[in-house]
Amino acid sequence: MICQQCEVRPATLHFTNVVNGNKTEAHLCEQCAAESGDVFSISSQQGFSINSLLAGLLNFEPSATGPNTIKNEPLRCPTCGMTYHQFSKVGRFGCSNCYETFEQPLVPFLKRLHGGNYLHHGKIPKRIGSNLHLKKELQALRLNLKEYIEKEEFEKAAELRDEIRLLEKKINNSTGKEI
Repeated sequence: MICQQCEVRPATLHFTNVVNGNKTEAHLCEQCAAESGDVFSISSQQGFSINSLLAGLLNFEPSATGPNTIKNEPLRCPTCGMTYHQFSKVGRFGCSNCYETFEQPLVPFLKRLHGGNYLHHGKIPKRIGSNLHLKKELQALRLNLKEYIEKEEFEKAAELRDEIRLLEKKINNSTGKEI
């Protein structure tokens, strides 16, 4: 396929844009894509990679007033010294502590990426999942109960207490054990 812009070089980059259900495609060579600027600048710098794509998606700056920053200093991991800017370019963390250090700027991105969820709870095998699922639900209800008690919303706390008791009975009946 030949570049749609210069009509000389082979098209190596293929872009699809969908706006209000209307699909447009652009087939460009690397040189024309670099000259276009805005959307096509990823490929012109160092070649296209998944890391470049991730870095482009993460390329929003964290606020300088967050809990992990000090006046005008970049967000930096205390263990490996990686900054958020370096992470956004590389697309990989430097160490396991980076997850905690960069949590605040990453949460909005992860929520958008995963449809509102940003915590991974793992999968539960179907053959043993019923009791495990009930136990997780019980744990969540107990946390909610604790919150209602702290907020002094005792009517809601009483309703949750009753739900917890029913769920405990259900678990006891299926396993034959006390919790």
